[in-house]
Amino acid sequence: MSALAESPSSLAVASRTDESVVVLTVQGVLNNSNSAALRDIIMQATHGEPSAVIVNVNALQVPAKTAWSTLIGARWQAGTQPNVPITLVCADRATRDAIDDSDVARFMPVYASEKAAIKALDRLTRRTLRHADAELPANLTSLRESRRLVREWLTAWSQSALIPVALVVVNVFIENVLEHTGSVPLMRVETDGASATIAVSDDSTTPAVRLPSPEKGIDVSGLAIVDALSRAWGSAPTSSGKTVWAVIGPENQL
Repeated sequence: MSALAESPSSLAVASRTDESVVVLTVQGVLNNSNSAALRDIIMQATHGEPSAVIVNVNALQVPAKTAWSTLIGARWQAGTQPNVPITLVCADRATRDAIDDSDVARFMPVYASEKAAIKALDRLTRRTLRHADAELPANLTSLRESRRLVREWLTAWSQSALIPVALVVVNVFIENVLEHTGSVPLMRVETDGASATIAVSDDSTTPAVRLPSPEKGIDVSGLAIVDALSRAWGSAPTSSGKTVWAVIGPENQL
């Protein structure tokens, strides 16, 4: 048992390994002061490349539903093994719905029991998840290089139909990093064969947010375009800053 704090709002995380699956059982209250610690523990559990990581949150209290979204960062942290599936277990239907609403389930499927999660691992571990990463320079050459790499990777993965929208998305993300943070952009592109995810990380803790639409006219800001062109997008905190991600599928083809 690893206790993160002694206060009434503390978290306690117990870890066990069943065959090659790491199971984390979390108790306590998830809030802004400890969500980063839980995120890092989940990330660290992927080290050694177990067949999967199951996070049991049955005994976890989450007063603010938005706190669930912080867990997405565990999927995009530097050091997380992308080929290791991460799943959540929650018996309460309303809580599972809250997790779904937070977009966490897009990257960490949620099941009603550990038995159901383990049963699903056969399918999750058989999936073919292709991914590639690149560290880009903190200057305008990153715009051209990111587009070149996205085109190259998606072509190699037989996802050419998604290239036009992917190029728009990555261009917006890289531009925002260069304009608002001055960071070195870290780009990851993934595909499971049915959809693709474009993710760009930077060292700024300020979340990426879409600005309110103008009272008149059409909102043509970068993130408004991403919102219109993607299945879903979001901004997730990580230990080194944040990751902005977007999922695109066949319905988003240009």
